[in-house]
Amino acid sequence: MKTKRLFLAALLLLMVPACAPAQTTPRTGIRVVAVETFLADIAQNVAGDRLEVDSLMPAGMDPHAFSPAPQDVIKISQSDVLIINGAGLESWLEATLQNAGGQHTVVEAARAIEFRQPSEGNPASDEPGGDPHFWFNPLLVMRYTENIRDGLIAADPAGREVYSQNAEKYIGQLKELDQWIEAEVAQISPARRLLVTDHETFGYFAERYGFTISGVIVPSYNTGAAPSAQQLAGLVEQIRASASPAIFLEAGSSPQLADQLSSQTGVVVITDLYTHSITAADGPAPTYLAMMRYNVSRIVAALK
Repeated sequence: MKTKRLFLAALLLLMVPACAPAQTTPRTGIRVVAVETFLADIAQNVAGDRLEVDSLMPAGMDPHAFSPAPQDVIKISQSDVLIINGAGLESWLEATLQNAGGQHTVVEAARAIEFRQPSEGNPASDEPGGDPHFWFNPLLVMRYTENIRDGLIAADPAGREVYSQNAEKYIGQLKELDQWIEAEVAQISPARRLLVTDHETFGYFAERYGFTISGVIVPSYNTGAAPSAQQLAGLVEQIRASASPAIFLEAGSSPQLADQLSSQTGVVVITDLYTHSITAADGPAPTYLAMMRYNVSRIVAALK
């Protein structure tokens, strides 16, 4: 009996490898990391089943406030392709790449996209660089898609046809999204297409769909800045003068200043826009396309 039990135990040990979960390494062996979650989703649409795209940042992380931990540096060092937004969004990147070392191709999704011109007198116009939030215009994300496609082809020439076909399909979905947004925004009277936001985020969105940025709590492209008392007082006057109906905040940001402005102006505060990150799979904005649709629905409901 004892011999029989030992035989069965040995047999079970031999069976373990066959029952172990399959490896998640992409079959090409190319390791792709995208910095932001929405960028990882866009890249995965281009990569399809040929590659697995990992996100450096977790869902809900503000790229402006991100500081790479040691495990993030290791992930970058082990990547073959690193996809970034670029245009100054990842201010920590240069030093991190020097620390990470390794051999990887950096693909800048926003390459060759021109910055928008800030409105006259906008304090953000004094900042170096420009507004990096191109992804709020789906037509500019078409360029993201093309740049990612070209980067993946350069890293994996054998996948050219797959990446090209996937990119073409996704660009078609971006065009459909753009048309849907136009139809939704048409429900809002042009006089009420006014956006007050927590920082300079929606400039490209406003330009594309006929909105006016009637105020920002933090007059900067970066959430790390802080408004002065004078700037807040001026914003109160702007909101009253423009009759802006609402203040829009990114999910997870502090509502303290917005609530203060609301108490002085009577505007409503919308606190759940997803602007720099998609949500987990069971959330309301698990993909870039879903994120844009969710945000537009919230904006239209508040302004129409």
